[in-house]
Amino acid sequence: MYLSRFLSLHTLWVTVSSVMQHYPSVWGHYDVCKTQIYTEEGKVWDYMACQPEARDMIKYVKVTLDPPDITCGDPPETFCAMGNPYMCNNECDASTQELAHPPELMFDLEGRHPSTFWQSTTWKDYPKPLHVNITLSWNKTIELTDNIVITFESGRPDQMILEKSLDYGRTWQPYQYYATDCLDAFHMDPKSVRDLSQHTVLEIICTEEYSTGYMTNSKIIHFEIKDRFAFFAGPRLHNMASLYGQLDTTKKLRDFFTITDLRIRLLRPATGEIYVDEQHLARYFYAISDIRVYGRCKCNLHATGCKEENKRLLCECEHNTTGPDCGKCKKNYQGRPWSPGSYLPIPKGTANICIPSISSIGTNVCDNELLHCQNGGTCINNVRCQCPPAYTGILCEKLKCERDPGGCGQNSGQGAISQGPLLLLTALLGATGLCPC
Repeated sequence: MYLSRFLSLHTLWVTVSSVMQHYPSVWGHYDVCKTQIYTEEGKVWDYMACQPEARDMIKYVKVTLDPPDITCGDPPETFCAMGNPYMCNNECDASTQELAHPPELMFDLEGRHPSTFWQSTTWKDYPKPLHVNITLSWNKTIELTDNIVITFESGRPDQMILEKSLDYGRTWQPYQYYATDCLDAFHMDPKSVRDLSQHTVLEIICTEEYSTGYMTNSKIIHFEIKDRFAFFAGPRLHNMASLYGQLDTTKKLRDFFTITDLRIRLLRPATGEIYVDEQHLARYFYAISDIRVYGRCKCNLHATGCKEENKRLLCECEHNTTGPDCGKCKKNYQGRPWSPGSYLPIPKGTANICIPSISSIGTNVCDNELLHCQNGGTCINNVRCQCPPAYTGILCEKLKCERDPGGCGQNSGQGAISQGPLLLLTALLGATGLCPC
């Protein structure tokens, strides 16, 4: 009998030990998210919070245009040369590969000559506005790590809005307004990111910096991610610990750099003049040769990898978490509420591991042999303890009065078992009959 009890005790101790290893004072520093770096002392391990590497997110994007028939070439049409707006003998024809300008040319490899680009129909319906929405969707939450860069072939638009969504395109918020005249277009005073500060970094601004006219040599529009990072990490981003600390403690800041979708709203093509030349409307259209978006999968600091599966990005979750963003605890690992990982304390961070549920330690909650219901409780079908009126808890190990404002008096019964890992250990030892609980 005593040998059997001893073996049972040993089994329970192994089980409890596996649970208690997840109960350090700060719920565990990361020990798997590390890389070797070279210092003056030689090669050492550099620990950091768990997050996937940043990558070119355009490789995984799905693009949608609205209106759907806004791409030029069906039917074929002529347009004016970009260098000479009065040389209007260029042709866009969707049925001929050399003359077609489909949306996928916004994302192909650049560097070829002549450059490839998507192009809209011309502004032949003027004065009706030439509006185009270009939606980029990832079906995954993304954390931006570098500037969003859009390269135009037609001259940068006179009016444009960059928008973001955090809920897969159900709702949208503006990221930044672009215009040749912010006050006239959007009733906003013009600003640049250099006018912002740590305290105003989340302000939505209208900039005239990237909306000069048709004849300009510059083609690029930026949404400045790194300049905003620099308010916390310094001009060369050397103090990333400061930025991570802010991201960890300020949800609005973290959400600002997080997206599921982007939308480019083209509202008025480049005209370069006060008025529109109605005799040469083939001068006016949109053309984009390249879009760059760099970021990482959002995994709530619970994964170092992110894989593509069935044309969808998925976090390779660690720390007993699961879900597309590692946003919940696995079944049988719900011994404490799920929590995202933390960058703090720098540099190792805190893993906030999901711990096993008490009920998952054995197949039975109680069995009247090893797993006894405490304090006179009765085991019901091995799945729950029916406790006396004064007690509660999985094994009837807690006094109900402890939850009352006045606490427990002297006549409230035996003291309840302490909570946390000691509660679990004591309850299980009590179940063997080898502890005078």
